[in-house]
Amino acid sequence: MAKVAPIASRLTPPIIVLQDMEEEKPDEIMEEDRLTQPAGPGVLFNVNNSNNNEDEEEKKKKKKEKKEKKEKEKREKKDRKEKKQKEKKEKEKEKEKEKEKEKKAKEEAPKEITVIDPASNTYYHWLFIITIPVMYNWTLIIARACFEELQTDYVVFWFIMDFISDVIYLGDMAFRTRTGYLEQGLLVKDELKLRECYMNSFQFKLDLASMIPTDVFYLILGIKYPEIRLNKLLRFNRMLEFFQRTETRTNYPNFLRISNLVMYIVIIIHWNACLYYSFSKAIGFGADRFVYPDPSDPEFGRLVRKYAYSMYWSTLTLTTIGETPPPVENSEYFFVVTDFLVGVLIFATIVGNVGSMITNMNAARADFQARIDAIKQYMSFRKVTKDLEKRVIKWFDFLWTNKKAVDEREVLKYLPDKLRAEIAINVHLDTLKKVRIFADCEAGLLVELVLKLQPQVYSPGDYICKKGDIGREMYIIKEGKLAVVADDGITQFVVLSDGSYFGEISILAIKGSKAGNRRTANIRSIGYSDLFCLSKDDLMEALTEYPDAKALLEEKGRQILMKDGLLDLEVAAQGPDPKEMEEKVERMASTLDALQTRYARLLAEHDATHSKLKHRVTRLEKKLAPPPRADQPGDAAPPPTPETTKEEEKKK
Repeated sequence: MAKVAPIASRLTPPIIVLQDMEEEKPDEIMEEDRLTQPAGPGVLFNVNNSNNNEDEEEKKKKKKEKKEKKEKEKREKKDRKEKKQKEKKEKEKEKEKEKEKEKKAKEEAPKEITVIDPASNTYYHWLFIITIPVMYNWTLIIARACFEELQTDYVVFWFIMDFISDVIYLGDMAFRTRTGYLEQGLLVKDELKLRECYMNSFQFKLDLASMIPTDVFYLILGIKYPEIRLNKLLRFNRMLEFFQRTETRTNYPNFLRISNLVMYIVIIIHWNACLYYSFSKAIGFGADRFVYPDPSDPEFGRLVRKYAYSMYWSTLTLTTIGETPPPVENSEYFFVVTDFLVGVLIFATIVGNVGSMITNMNAARADFQARIDAIKQYMSFRKVTKDLEKRVIKWFDFLWTNKKAVDEREVLKYLPDKLRAEIAINVHLDTLKKVRIFADCEAGLLVELVLKLQPQVYSPGDYICKKGDIGREMYIIKEGKLAVVADDGITQFVVLSDGSYFGEISILAIKGSKAGNRRTANIRSIGYSDLFCLSKDDLMEALTEYPDAKALLEEKGRQILMKDGLLDLEVAAQGPDPKEMEEKVERMASTLDALQTRYARLLAEHDATHSKLKHRVTRLEKKLAPPPRADQPGDAAPPPTPETTKEEEKKK
C-alpha cells in the first residue's frame, strides 16, 4: 500500500474533465496555460482528441459545403428554369402582341377594292349609260311641265321612267366612289381615299342636290307639276364628259363635233318652244296674233300640232329669220327681245364654231393644194415642159388619193421618243429585218435605224438609181415593182417586188470593193412605187454608238462581195485607209477646237462672276463695318517715340 501511493501522487489529473467543466478563457490565456503546463500523457491524449475534433469539423464543413453547392445548383437550375419559362412567356407575349399589331395593321390598313380606271372601257360605257337619263330629263321634264296633256296622258309611264333614271343616278354616285384617280402616277385603290376625294369634290354637292326626293311634292301639288324634278338637270356634266371622251376615241372627230352642235341647237330650240307655249298659256290662248291659237279649234287642239307650231315659232325667232306674228302687249315685246338677244349670242357662237370646224376639216387639203399651186407657179415661171408638168401633177394626185401626202415626221414629232419608236417599230421593223445585213443586228440599232427611215414615192418611169451614180442611200421596197434595166431603159433583167432591197453594200463603203461606192445597175420604177430610204449619213451616225454592229455589218458585206466576186482581197488585207484616218483626225481636231472655245467662254464667265462677287462682298463689308471710336483704347493713336518726333521735326 505504501508503494502505490507515491505513483498515484505523481500522476496529474486529466485536463479533459477539467476543460469541460472550466469556463471558457480567452485565446491568449489558453495559450499561456498550454505553454506552462508540463508535457505528459494527458496532454498527448488531449491533443489527439482535439485533432479528431478538427477532422470531424472539417468533414462537417465539407458536407455542409457539398450540401450548399447542391442547394446552389438546385437553385440555379430552378432559376434557369424560371428564366426560361419567363423568356418563353415573354416571347409568347411578344408574338401575341405582334399578331395583335398585325391584325390591327390589317384592320387599319387601307382596304384595296376593285377600282374603275377612268381611262378604261368600263368607265366609258358607264358614261354612255348615265347619259341616257340625263338626256331624258333635259328634254322631257320641260316638255311635260309646259304641255299638260303629255304629263296627264302617260302618268304611269313617266313615273316608271323617273324611277329608272333615279336608280341610275344613285348607281352613278356609287360608281363615282369606286372610280380611281392617279396619285404620283399610280391608280389609288384605297376605299377611304376614293370616298373622301368624291365627297370633298364640288360634283358630290351637285349629285346630292340632284338626288333630293322632290317627288314628294306630288303628294302636295298634284301630278300636274313635273317641274319639281328640275334638280335632276344638275348631272349635265356627265353627258359633256361622255361627248369629250367620244371625241378623243373616234376617228371622225369633226363629224362628232358638228352632230353635237346640232344637238345643242335642237335642245335650245326645244326649250324655247316649251317656254313660248307656257307664255301663251299665261297670257291666254288666242288672245292676240302673237300667242298660240285657241286649242278649242280642232286644228290646233292636238298635242303634235301644239309642239310643232311652238318649235316652228322658236326656230324662226332664235335664227333671227323673222316672219313670225308681231307682239301686241308689252310683255310679248320683252319676251321677243329676250329671245332675239339669246338667239344672236347663241347662234353667233355656233356659226363661229361650225366655221372653224369646216376650216379644220379642210386644213390638210388646203395645205396640200397650196403646195401644188406653188409648184405650178414655179413650173410655169421656169417654162417646164408640159409632159414633166403632167407627171408632177399626177404624182401629187397619187399622193392625195392614196393618203400618202402626210409627212410622218411632222405627225409624230409631238409624241415622246419612246412612243414614236414603238410606232416606227410596229410599222417598219418587219420590213427592215428583211435586209440580209441587218438580220442579226442588235435590237437597239434596229430601233435607231427604223426612226431614220424616210418614205419616198416614185411615179412610173422614174429612175431610182443609175449605173455609176455615187451610192449615198439604200432602198427597201414597201409597195410597188421596180425593174433592173439595161442602159437603153427598155430591156429588163430582174423585177423587184415588195420586200426587196438594194444599195446596202454601197453605203457601207467596204474596203476592197471593186465597185467602190458606185451603183452597178439601173433601177427603174414600173408603176407607182413606195420605198423606204436609209441614207449613209444616218447609218453611220447610228453605228457610232454600236461599234460591234459596225464590224459585223462590214464582215457581212465582205462575205456578200466575195460570193459575187466583187472583193479585191489584196486591197482588203491592207491596213486602214489613210484618207479615213485623216478624216478622223480632222474630226477630232474640230471637236477639240469646239471644246477649247467652250472652255474659254466658261472660263471668262467664271472670271466675270468671280470679280462681281468680290465687288459685292467688299461693298457688304464696308456697309457692315462699324465706324471707329476715339474712346476705345484700341483705336487711340500710339504714343510718340523719339524716331517719330525726329521725323516730325524734319517735316516742319
